[in-house]
Amino acid sequence: MIETIVELAALRERVGVWKRAGLRVGFVPTMGNLHAGHHSLVRLAREHADRVVASVFVNPTQFGPNEDFSRYPRTPEADASGLEQAGCEVLWLPSVATMYPYGADGAVRMRVTGVTDTLEGAHRPGHFDGVATVVARLFNQVQPDVAVFGRKDYQQFAVIRHLVRDLAFPIELRAGETLREADGLAMSSRNQYLSVEERPRAAEIHHVLQAMRGSTQAGMPRSAVEAEAEARLAAAGFAVDYVVLRKPDLTEPADGEKGERVALVAARLGRTRLIDNLEFAAP
Repeated sequence: MIETIVELAALRERVGVWKRAGLRVGFVPTMGNLHAGHHSLVRLAREHADRVVASVFVNPTQFGPNEDFSRYPRTPEADASGLEQAGCEVLWLPSVATMYPYGADGAVRMRVTGVTDTLEGAHRPGHFDGVATVVARLFNQVQPDVAVFGRKDYQQFAVIRHLVRDLAFPIELRAGETLREADGLAMSSRNQYLSVEERPRAAEIHHVLQAMRGSTQAGMPRSAVEAEAEARLAAAGFAVDYVVLRKPDLTEPADGEKGERVALVAARLGRTRLIDNLEFAAP
């Protein structure tokens, strides 16, 4: 049965018992309202660890002033049940006071330069500072051997990879594949905000990403691929923040340059902001 822990001393004692027994500890940080995509990350962690901790913490420092912190869904009982079925031993459920003893405004902040200056970082100033801040704290609290994140948040994983290397956290990072609904929409806690009319149209994001892959592999110039994708999303009713082609390090590729690519999109449908990406090779 899963154990829910709310005190840091108790968490450290539980993890310490495991480590003294020579067990490898996996960690899956989340903001809760969990779905099958999160559960798949727990299962991936189990493949690389003997015991798994998952955290549920809606982090105030990564939400902007006009974003959905107050309405972000909190479902701790359902989260605990799903985590247990996925093979998680401990649910770490810290309070804001535990995470930020001096309050969110008085907290020591982390900033990862470079990779945070574009795309999500440009459209959500301060977001990745909040992500890096809370992840560093969670790593210090749990002290895992391996931590698992989803590929849907592509730039976030790049930020965390930079953080781990720069601060020499002794943690192995693993990225879990994006789980999708039958029509291709990436699973996300924010999908529940979509209206009945919006939900079918939301799948157009994945179809656009697939079209970007096909056009790139057919030799279309990057600027044309991006323009075509933006026009298609706008025609489907999206307000586009960005839809771009990048190399895996998020720098811009030259036309005709071979190698790996990632197509990334962030767009709003009604009140709901959706992100997704697709990795592929450019022959």
